Amino acid sequence: MIGRRTAARFLAAAALACAPDVDETADAPAAASGAEAAESAPRYVGSKACGACHSLVSRQWKGSHHQLAMQTATPETVQGDFADAAFTHLGASARFFRRDGRFFVHTEGPAGTPGDFEIAYAFGVDPLQQYLVRFPDGRLQALTIAWDTRSAAEGGQRWFSLYPDEAIPPGDRLHWTGIDQNWNHQCGECHATGYEKGYDDDDDRFETRASAWNVGCEACHGPGSAHVAWARAQHEGGPEADDPDPRLAVDFGARATWRFEDGAAIAVRGEPSPSRAEVETCGRCHARRSTLSEEAPDGGPLLDTHRVALLDEGLYHADGQIQGEVYVYASFLQSRMARAGVTCSDCHEPHSLALRAEGNALCGLCHAASRYDSVEHHHHELGSEGAQCVSCHMPARTFMVLDARRDHGFRVPRPDLGAAVGAPDACTGCHAERSQQWAADAIAGWGGARPEHFATAIHAGRRGLESADSGLLALLDDPEQPGIVRATAMRLLAHYPSPRMRGAIERAARDEDPLVRMAASASAEALDPVTRLRAVEPLLSDPVRAVRLEAAAQLAGVPARYFAPAERRAHARAVAE
Repeated sequence: MIGRRTAARFLAAAALACAPDVDETADAPAAASGAEAAESAPRYVGSKACGACHSLVSRQWKGSHHQLAMQTATPETVQGDFADAAFTHLGASARFFRRDGRFFVHTEGPAGTPGDFEIAYAFGVDPLQQYLVRFPDGRLQALTIAWDTRSAAEGGQRWFSLYPDEAIPPGDRLHWTGIDQNWNHQCGECHATGYEKGYDDDDDRFETRASAWNVGCEACHGPGSAHVAWARAQHEGGPEADDPDPRLAVDFGARATWRFEDGAAIAVRGEPSPSRAEVETCGRCHARRSTLSEEAPDGGPLLDTHRVALLDEGLYHADGQIQGEVYVYASFLQSRMARAGVTCSDCHEPHSLALRAEGNALCGLCHAASRYDSVEHHHHELGSEGAQCVSCHMPARTFMVLDARRDHGFRVPRPDLGAAVGAPDACTGCHAERSQQWAADAIAGWGGARPEHFATAIHAGRRGLESADSGLLALLDDPEQPGIVRATAMRLLAHYPSPRMRGAIERAARDEDPLVRMAASASAEALDPVTRLRAVEPLLSDPVRAVRLEAAAQLAGVPARYFAPAERRAHARAVAE
């Protein structure tokens, strides 16, 4: 669910409607698509096939939010009150009831005419559950009245509006029948396995398919047919019996080991991560991004299949803290954890999604409790809310009315920065009656350092201050800064056209981080056509798709006469892609 102010960022240019003809057997692979027709292409086999050998992880996965991401509406899966329950919100009313063993809502439809709409699917499990209605043209639409699944003691067991402060009439894109509540467009890719959107632009409908209508094994590990064949050969013998390659579409390798060396207070990774496959795979769904390709996961760069949002105003505060509904990927990219080689599964068991340990014990796996779980470090009474690592380093923001999500930037509280750039801080998030200056003075009294921070340059660039380009240039050229921060600086530099900015684009186009190269292409819009061509043309052949497509878009307006023959061919390939 997304807010009105940021909804447009989610939308592709194409008109979208429709929804899947869902196979009720959750693990039954759909009919072979064109991509699966070739005998050598890996195919989806379903999580049941994986569970035949991987029984432990299969048991862990069952009952997880991934396994329950989308369920056919039955008495066992629907948690909401459908016993003729009524709900009214800002003049709009709904009645939830059952008929012939099925679930219905009586409410206003697309044209505002009240009608009975059957619930096809329960969507999510905790802390809320939404409900999907199937329309004759194929769409699945998510009701904007949801069920609070928390206990009554916690304030739950009630119907509530996801837009409590807005009256949303039929025809509005945020109305439950509007495009922003369309499951196929907004939700399906991350709540299904082997997802194919299947939009038919001739009939303006979807023929959406998936191998499973939940987040199964192959949503992360990729199509499993080759691996299953290999495993069968290991068991039964055959030409592949001695092959050590397990033929996984995405192989995350062994879980990392962390150790404390020579009495150090922070553990170090035992060996460097062989790839970013794990973080990039999680980022396919746990990032604010738009889709470039529906290709199956292969462990490659996220930017080969998706375009990740930078630290844009409205999505992130100037210091990188979450502001809009951005999920966790880009926050994590900013963190020291990411640079140290931490991956998602170091903290989260990847199949059950449970934390590896509870409370401060989780952080204590890599941060010595004797140093960090102490009053000398956090300056709060032991066992109090303020003494919890996440209270200071992972403050939460609530979305969808009651879904609290923690910032994965693992940042040090900086109330001094918050006061300067208009960002919140963890200290006054708890001590709401106090000022940020009070919090900054308290930290200074503890001897806390106030190092330089990228927030100052980002804030100045957002405000369009005359001298901001110097700070942004310094930020872009600082190799110690995370790539997503430097990419954001590059985008803001587009507002300061000058010879220095042109040089910055040329340097950024050669950067190791694809986010920075993508930002270089996007920023070239400020250059004259010839200069733009010379700066961006090499990126038409970039190894990462998002960079190539951005370069193609930025060169689309350059007259053909400026292109050399080889450049024209490279541009044509990128445009075709």
